[in-house]
Amino acid sequence: MRILITGARGQLGTDLQRSLTDHELIPCTRDELDVTEKHRVYALLKDHRPDAVINAAAYHRVDECESHPDKTFTVNAFGPWHLAMACRMYAAKLVHISTNFVFDGTADRPYREDDLPLPLNVYGTAKLSGEHLVRSTWDRHFIIRTTGLFGHSGGGGKGYNFVEAMIRAGMERREVVVVSDQVMSPTATADLARTLGELVTTDTYGTYHVTSGGACSYFDFARTIFQKTGIETAVKPTSTESYGAPAARPLYTVLDNGRIRSLGIAEMPPWEDALDDYLARRAGHGEEAIGRIP
Repeated sequence: MRILITGARGQLGTDLQRSLTDHELIPCTRDELDVTEKHRVYALLKDHRPDAVINAAAYHRVDECESHPDKTFTVNAFGPWHLAMACRMYAAKLVHISTNFVFDGTADRPYREDDLPLPLNVYGTAKLSGEHLVRSTWDRHFIIRTTGLFGHSGGGGKGYNFVEAMIRAGMERREVVVVSDQVMSPTATADLARTLGELVTTDTYGTYHVTSGGACSYFDFARTIFQKTGIETAVKPTSTESYGAPAARPLYTVLDNGRIRSLGIAEMPPWEDALDDYLARRAGHGEEAIGRIP
C-alpha cells in the first residue's frame, strides 16, 4: 500500500515509519503538511494519490488546549475534516487517531466503542468533534481511540510523554507528586503502530479502542518507571482535585479493546512489557536520548 503519514516526526509518526516498512510511505512533517491548511491537504493528496492516510497530527497539550480553544479545534477537529474530505475525493482510506479523553471517566468498567462520549475539557471536546466530522464525511475511515502514548519521536529521540517527564523530574528532585486517582492504560506507540499496520490493510471500517494491555494509575506508572530505571526519587500520591490542573481530567478511562480482538488481530503486550521495550530502546539512543538513566 501507498500510505501517507501526517505528524511524521511525532512519537506515533516515527514508529509508523519504523513499523510499516512493507509499504510505500509518504511521511509528512508539519512543515510539509499542516492539516489545518485545507488547500494544501487537497494538493498533497492529489500529487501523491495514497491508498491510505494515517493522521498522527494533533495538538495534545491538554492544559494548553484549555486556554487555546481556537487552535485546539483548528488542529484536532477541522484538520481531520480536511483530511476526510480529501480522502473522499481521492478514494483513500483514513486512519484518524483519537483519545480516551472523549469520555467523562465515570464508568465502572472499561469503555466500549459504543459507549456515550462526554468530554470534560476543551481537548476532549475538540477530539470528539474531529471524530464526528470524519464519520459524517467519509465512510472509509478508522477512528482509533487510545490512551497514555509513549514513544521515541524523530530528531534525536526526543518525546513529549509521561515517561520522559518522570525521568527528568526524578533526576532533578528528591520527590515528585503524581495523581493516584486517574486510571488508564499506558500505550507504546511502537505496538500501536504495528496494530495500525494490520488494521489499515482491512476494510472493516469504524471506531476502535486500541491500547496496551492492563491498566494503572499515573502514580503506579511513575513508581514503575523509577523502579525500572533505578531512579530513587520518592513518589507521593495526590488527588486530581488537589493537583488542580487547568483542564478537568476524567478519572477512569480504561478502554475495552474487544472490537480489535474480534478481527483476529493480536492483542498488544501489557504496558509493563511495553515500558521495558521503550526503556531498552531509549538506552540504545546513547547521547541522543533525553537525560540519562542511572
